[in-house]
Amino acid sequence: MANAFFSDLLATISERGRTLLRRGDSADAKRDADGLIELCDALLSGRGEASGTAIAREVLDIYRELDAAGRRVFFEGLVRDFGPDRERLSKAIEQWRAKPSDEDASSLHFASEPRRQELIRRLNRAPGGTGDLVNMRADLLGMMNGHTDLAALDRDVSHLLSSWFNRGFLVLRRIDWSTPANILEKIIRYEAVHEISDWDDLRRRIDPVDRRCYAFFHPAMVDEPLIFVEVALTETMPGAIAPLLAVDRQHLPIERARTAVFYSISNTQRGLGGISFGSFLIKQVVEELRRELPKLDTFVTLSPVPGFMAWVKQDKDLPLSDEDRELLKRLDEPKWFESPETAALLRSVLEPLAAYYFLKARTPKGRLIDSVARFHLGNGARLERINWLGDLSPKGLRESAGIMVNYLYRLDDIEKNHEAYANDGEVVASSAVKKLLKSEGRRLLDMRLS
Repeated sequence: MANAFFSDLLATISERGRTLLRRGDSADAKRDADGLIELCDALLSGRGEASGTAIAREVLDIYRELDAAGRRVFFEGLVRDFGPDRERLSKAIEQWRAKPSDEDASSLHFASEPRRQELIRRLNRAPGGTGDLVNMRADLLGMMNGHTDLAALDRDVSHLLSSWFNRGFLVLRRIDWSTPANILEKIIRYEAVHEISDWDDLRRRIDPVDRRCYAFFHPAMVDEPLIFVEVALTETMPGAIAPLLAVDRQHLPIERARTAVFYSISNTQRGLGGISFGSFLIKQVVEELRRELPKLDTFVTLSPVPGFMAWVKQDKDLPLSDEDRELLKRLDEPKWFESPETAALLRSVLEPLAAYYFLKARTPKGRLIDSVARFHLGNGARLERINWLGDLSPKGLRESAGIMVNYLYRLDDIEKNHEAYANDGEVVASSAVKKLLKSEGRRLLDMRLS
């Protein structure tokens, strides 16, 4: 109710401001990128609260009407015309050099801030402004695509969004069948790992006693889940996704649950890319589950390996023999996994190769290739198990030849594992995964000697 009252208050202020604007000359402002830049200048001119809120809303409304070319012109204008005040910055630098002090350092800090940061803050005051700015950044990221001319603008926007969306502002809510339908519809739409086919499928994932779903929300976007996780409560660590999602599966009595399985984590807002919520989400969900179900003793993921097959097909320096490479061509055969002989041969190559992918392979910058692996290992998980034919969906077969992995969150080891990965790039893995890598080395050596 407090959020609704505040939103109504902002809307009232904005509408009064629009009335003031209509009495002046702003109603005839050009509704193109150049006119939008002029309106942004007006917003920064220090007007009153009502008119400022109204101008902010007007800027966001006009922006929404622009096509892709107009939005790029607008972004370029923000980069070109809304940087730091150079004269003010030069004076602050001179004062600092003449006699450094805390006061001069503070003046230098504020003088170096680009004008567009204050512009973004004022835009955020408009009713619905936070969500519009998140969508605006999604457009910005789409236009950057390797180009650096808009990078300064993106740094400023992401800097402010990082502050506004820090963990202290986020609210964890459980998603169940009593959640409002508009939010449930977004869970269906935003699911990025295992597609939710319809409302019945959604209900199977969130309604049974042995299923949970949690999402982070922001007070300024109360109906928009920012990130959500789907959880299965099981007796043991699973190795395949199909049994968890089966239509006719038997529900597990809650008193028998010992394992919480995070089998799908979906970010929903592209405009918040690079602003991490996932580690906080997992840790808080673990805390919630432990309070509710004290007998749970294992917290593990069942995760896809989305970059594996792309790496296999593109990397020419794989530890593979010519015979192995020829065998991998069988992956193009329809239903190859239904042939026990073919599946066994491919498993002897792909499982050790997957261990190599996680433990040894790196990008030219020295990073792990797989984004899911970077996320979980960076959060302190251990690479626990590689699961052969864990996902036989078309997507799973295409991206990873059906391979899935378990990342284990052992609460006593999370900080130690995180430090090992963050400081030394070490992938903490179970002995079972390490043995797969050793078997790859032995197999290749035997081939060379034969």
